[in-house]
Amino acid sequence: MSARKPYNPDPHAHPGLAAIALLEAVKAALAFLAAAGLEFSGPAPLRTFVNTLIRHVGGDPEHGSSSTLLDMITPDTVHVGALALVAYGLLRSLEAWGLWRARAWASWLGCISAALYLPLDVYAIIRHPGWASWLLLAVNLVVVWVLARDIGKRRPVTAR
Repeated sequence: MSARKPYNPDPHAHPGLAAIALLEAVKAALAFLAAAGLEFSGPAPLRTFVNTLIRHVGGDPEHGSSSTLLDMITPDTVHVGALALVAYGLLRSLEAWGLWRARAWASWLGCISAALYLPLDVYAIIRHPGWASWLLLAVNLVVVWVLARDIGKRRPVTAR
């Protein structure tokens, strides 16, 4: 039997990777819980939630595209939504594992995926200014900054 190599993290990895890994693990767990909730509850509670959301933004759930959206919420679309949440949870789990193990590919994955949310965060601040929107933007900016620094620290320095 061969001895297993001990875990040896990259000495150039940023120390904030573990915190981001935990954040990603929590996001994965929430995605898995949401998928299970969708599967167990079925389309009725989702239709009620979407109906309430449409009314909250000033729409009319009885007419137009809102009505079409509500009609599209069926058991089959709930299964597709749950499957999408499971896929998202798996991606976040993979990222969390990679960041916990200080893998460079995980820093790239996390940096790109967090950066994709930044325009949406700015839009949220414009549409719904408040401490929650600003906090979300700040967290995503810190994540992008830490992961970008980690990527930069790992790049080999070439002599000129």
